[in-house]
Amino acid sequence: MRSTQKLSAHGIARIKEPGYYSDGNNLFLQVAVGGGRSWIFRYGVAGKKREMGLGPLSLVSLAQAREKALQGRLQLLQGVDPIEARKAAGIALNKAAALRMTFKECAGKLIDSKRAGWKNAKHADQWTNTLTTYAYPSIGELAVSAVDTAAVRKCIDPIWTTKTETASRVRQRIEAVLDWAKAHGHRTGDNPATWKGHLEAVMASAKSIKKPEHHAAIDVAEVAGFTSSIRSREGGAASALEFVILTATRTGEAIGAQWSEIDFKKATWTVPAARMKARIEHMVPLSPAALALLTTARKAAGESPWVFPGAKEGRPLSNMAMLELLRGMGTKDAKGEPATVHGFRSTFRQWAAEMTTHPREVAEHALAHRLPDKVEASYQRSTLFVKRRALMNDWAAFLAKP
Repeated sequence: MRSTQKLSAHGIARIKEPGYYSDGNNLFLQVAVGGGRSWIFRYGVAGKKREMGLGPLSLVSLAQAREKALQGRLQLLQGVDPIEARKAAGIALNKAAALRMTFKECAGKLIDSKRAGWKNAKHADQWTNTLTTYAYPSIGELAVSAVDTAAVRKCIDPIWTTKTETASRVRQRIEAVLDWAKAHGHRTGDNPATWKGHLEAVMASAKSIKKPEHHAAIDVAEVAGFTSSIRSREGGAASALEFVILTATRTGEAIGAQWSEIDFKKATWTVPAARMKARIEHMVPLSPAALALLTTARKAAGESPWVFPGAKEGRPLSNMAMLELLRGMGTKDAKGEPATVHGFRSTFRQWAAEMTTHPREVAEHALAHRLPDKVEASYQRSTLFVKRRALMNDWAAFLAKP
C-alpha cells in the first residue's frame, strides 16, 4: 500500500464527503462542508501540531501542492517553522512596499487625515496647491524613504530669498509629510526638513531675509472721496468694501461675516477666533454709518445667513470681489500702484496717527494687532473697547466728509 502520493487528479474529482484526505508527506486535501476544497500542510513543532494552508484546489494543482509540501519539509529539516517563515516574509514584503510609497502618496494621505480637523475647507486646497507647485516636481514621485536634505533644499532653495514666506510654508509642509510618513512606517531616521538644529545651520533664517509686505493704499486725503464714490455703487462688492473701510478689518473677516455675529442693539460685530489672523475673538464696535450699511444689507441678503452673500447660493461673497472692484475703478496709490483692499487698514492707521489724538495702542487694538512689545502687551490686557468705539466713530465721521 502506498504511503505517499495516495491521491490522483481523477480520484480527487470524485471526493464529495467533507474531511481530510491524505496524500502522504504531510499533505492533505481538505473538503469543507460547503464543498470548498483546499490543500493543507500538517506538521509538528516543539510538540505542537500546526496546519498551514497551501491554497485552494481551484488555483493550486495536485502537483503544485506536492511541491509546496516538499518545500515545507525542507524548511523543517533546517529547523525553520514554515508558518513563521511565511509570516516573516509577509512582514518584510509589507515593509518594502511601505518604503516604496512616494512622497506625493504620503502627502495625499496626510491632507485627507487633516481635512476633518481644519475649520476652513480651503486649507486642503492650499496644502495641495503649494506642494503641487513647489514640491511635487522635484520629489513627488520619489520614494518618501529616499527624501533627504538635498531633495528638500531642491524644493525650497529656488524661492527661499524671493518668496520667503511661501518657501517657509513649503518647508513646514514637507516636514509634516515626512513626520507622517515616519509615524506610519514609510521611512526611518531624522526629518531632513526640520529647521531647528538642522536646516538653520546651512540656510539664512526667514526673518533675516523677509522683506516687509507692501499693500498699496490710497492716501488719507483721498479715502473719504473714494468711500463716497463706492457708496453710490450697487452690488455686494461695493457694500462689503465700504464695510471693510468703516471697520478697518481684513477681507476674510468681512466676507465671512454672518448675521448671527451682528448685535444691532449693542452695535457690535463679534468675529470668531477661527476667522482672525491671531486666532483670538475680536469684537468690533460699529459706528452709526456701519449700522446703517448693515441695515440696508440685511434687506438685500434675504434669507442668507451671510452679511454679504455671493453669486453662488449658500456661499459668501468671493474673496476676490472687492479687489476686482478696485481694479475696475482703476484705484491707485500715490506711487501709481493698484490699490489693495488690505491697504485701507494702512490708510486707517495713518489717519489715526497723523490726524487724531487717539493713543497708538487703541488704533493697534482696532486693527486686532498684537503689540510688538511683549512687556507692554502683558500689561495691556484690555481690548480698550470703549476707546475703540470713539475711534471708529471719529473714523466714520471723517469718511463722511469728502
